[in-house]
Amino acid sequence: MMWFQMEKPRVTLITHNKNKIKEFKSVLEPEVEVEVLELEYPELRSDEAEEIVKLAAKQLAEKTGKRVVVEDSGFHIKALSGFPGTCTAYVHKRIGNRGFLKLMEGVKNREVFYKSAIGLCSPGGTPVVFTGVERGRMSLKERGMNGWGQDPIFIPEGKRKTYGETRKPGDVNRFRYMALAKLKEYLLNDTTPDSH
Repeated sequence: MMWFQMEKPRVTLITHNKNKIKEFKSVLEPEVEVEVLELEYPELRSDEAEEIVKLAAKQLAEKTGKRVVVEDSGFHIKALSGFPGTCTAYVHKRIGNRGFLKLMEGVKNREVFYKSAIGLCSPGGTPVVFTGVERGRMSLKERGMNGWGQDPIFIPEGKRKTYGETRKPGDVNRFRYMALAKLKEYLLNDTTPDSH
């Protein structure tokens, strides 16, 4: 009797973000092989993260000749029409969490959400997008020193404490985990040629 071992799926993650690399590997490995390529590419602009990752994945798959994954995530404030969204990193560098809190002074609707979009594409292929969304509300002040980005002002739905108060080193962002779980399921069930 002969046993055939399936080659495990392999993807190339294009990013410079060390935390993102850790999160991708902690969710996808060991079932999916993750290669990291720190490649410079022009940041695409759109209000929709799905559009950004779809276009970036397609371009980078053609450029590298590899099956690539790219991720874009953002912090969305409902009372500000989803701002800063796909511009979160840029805006956060300029105004920080104190700036977000200042923009929200006196605003009763404090609904916010994090959103992750992951684009997957093989050379010559059609991009596939996986998303994860985590809802919550913005605190009235920064609370806690853990995590990064907006964690000190983000209170997850159904909770009382911010991620800044509760996040532990190595925790995967819930919104990114949701998108990664969908990607992993897709990769493990994909039977198209050149998918491994």
